[in-house]
Amino acid sequence: MGKNKTGSEFLHVGSKILEWYKNNARDLPFRQTKDPYKIWICEIVFQQTRINQGLNHYNNFIKRFPDVKTLAKAEENEVLLYWKGLGYYSRAINIHKAAQQIMNDYQGVFPHQYEEILKLKGVGKYTAAAVSSICFGGKMPAVDGNFYRVLSRLFADDFDISNSRAFTYFSELAALVMPENVGDFNQAMMDIGSEICKPKNPLCGECPLNEDCLAFSMQKISDYPVKTKKVKAEDLALTYYFVHKNGQFLIRQRADDFIWKKLFEFPTAIPSDMESFITGSKTVTHKLTHKNLSIEIWNVEVTSEKQWNDFIAENQYLITDLEGSHEKSFPKPLEIYIQNALKD
Repeated sequence: MGKNKTGSEFLHVGSKILEWYKNNARDLPFRQTKDPYKIWICEIVFQQTRINQGLNHYNNFIKRFPDVKTLAKAEENEVLLYWKGLGYYSRAINIHKAAQQIMNDYQGVFPHQYEEILKLKGVGKYTAAAVSSICFGGKMPAVDGNFYRVLSRLFADDFDISNSRAFTYFSELAALVMPENVGDFNQAMMDIGSEICKPKNPLCGECPLNEDCLAFSMQKISDYPVKTKKVKAEDLALTYYFVHKNGQFLIRQRADDFIWKKLFEFPTAIPSDMESFITGSKTVTHKLTHKNLSIEIWNVEVTSEKQWNDFIAENQYLITDLEGSHEKSFPKPLEIYIQNALKD
């Protein structure tokens, strides 16, 4: 609907957004800097995590890895450890690889141009637009779920946000209202979308755009945005064996070709001659973005020194204990299991 009109009709909307942001911007630590490294890290951290839940993680990560060089030189397992609690661990792996990319391909200087930032491992159009606009005066809108929601309601636009062209479509809509200061505009849209124009129970009375919002004027806020395709979650069953002896247990590191990339896990099989050590099992459930997991964990309390050593040697398992496990990154359900199994 909006694209049938000319941009000049909507430029006052961008001005309202900037005026609101000037008076209502959230006081966040990464708002006090134009350092592209810190802006990049914050954008990745908060892609799948609410600000109030991820702020301590962000601060701890920046404290340990204050710049690209420090992050690039770190061991991958340490990066994963400092990502612990944020989930989506492939993001941490990609951040580490991208830092090395910056050191190798850009002589340690964070690239300035949107197109160059987009070349970094794990960086998509949203993140590239956010970093380039906030730090270097770039002119690309950082279109994400907040943009989809605010703009579809503002224009009462029924373009399906699950459509593969949604990013391009809403980038063009954003251009109709976008002021000169795109960096502040992008941050303002993030704040409006997360604090006011919420998916449920939006605070329309507090919104700086309520006088211009077509969905609000038609009392159809709940109709937007339109999303028809929903990815059905896949059911996935996993089996683990918690093989332990005298407070120590066995682990290995996962590959990077499936869920829980590079995290540590328990053995997934034991030989038949160790089945006599099984003392019980527990099934836990866990939800990932597109998977419903059912995880059966068998408790294997080994009493034979020889079988313990043979099993380790044949499979190259690592030995750890409760204290040592704190220095490793495990999938959340396995981490909880460890705490409960060894708490006494």
